[in-house]
Amino acid sequence: MTRPSSSAPSQRMLRIGEQVRAAITQVLQRGEVRDDVIEATVISISISEVRMSPDLKIATAYVTPLGVSDHSFVIEALNRHARFIRGRLGPQLRQMKYMPEVRFRDDTSFDNYKKIDELLRSPEVSRDLDGDNDEQ
Repeated sequence: MTRPSSSAPSQRMLRIGEQVRAAITQVLQRGEVRDDVIEATVISISISEVRMSPDLKIATAYVTPLGVSDHSFVIEALNRHARFIRGRLGPQLRQMKYMPEVRFRDDTSFDNYKKIDELLRSPEVSRDLDGDNDEQ
């Protein structure tokens, strides 16, 4: 029997991803990572999502450093300390057979939401929506 091929994450991937997200957040909040860039922005680092690979060996954390215009410095600092953070995840993820490799990426979803919101509020869209109300 063949497995259905789907690009959607399984329930297990979603559950483990949320556990990894919570564990990374705790490590950052406790200030265990000693780096000037991370320590300066640790209060305003938001981890919006962690996506797990199908084999649960790679965790990609999507990070948004709030209040910082250039996210690349924070992302680079987190990736430099990824092995240390991975080691600190162990006590909270004891149930896992393999500790996932952690990768940090810039979360651009908030920028995409902002663009969509601006489009929906644009005069062209408002004009089209007002035209629909007149026909009813």
